[in-house]
Amino acid sequence: MATNLKRVPNHWQGALLVCGKCTKKIDGGFGKKGRTPLAKLLRKILGLKTGRKARLGIVETRCLGLCPRGAVAMVDARAPVEWLVVRQGSDVAELAARLDRRAEPTSLVPVIPGQAGIRIR
Repeated sequence: MATNLKRVPNHWQGALLVCGKCTKKIDGGFGKKGRTPLAKLLRKILGLKTGRKARLGIVETRCLGLCPRGAVAMVDARAPVEWLVVRQGSDVAELAARLDRRAEPTSLVPVIPGQAGIRIR
C-alpha cells in the first residue's frame, strides 16, 4: 500500500533547533534590551528569509530537556552530536558568524552533563 507523500523543495542547508522553553524562562534574553528571543535574533543577524526559502532553517522547539540556568539550549542539525548552550546576554553576532561559516562540526565547546548549572532530565 503506497502512502500519499508529497515532496516539497526547500533551500535549507541545515537547521538550528532552539529550545522554546529555555527562551521563555529567560524572557527572550538577547538583543539590546535583553528581551529578544535567540531564534528571532539569529534570523535577523543572518539575514534569513522565512520558511522553506531560507538557506538555514531556525526552528523553535518545545523543551529539549537540557534545561541550563540562565541560558538557551540549541542544536545545530549539521552537527547533532554537540549541543550548544548560549548564555543570556551572549554576543549573538559572534555565534551567528560561527554558525554561518560552518560547514563541518562546530568548534564551540560541547555541553558535558554535570557542568555547573546544567541538569539533565
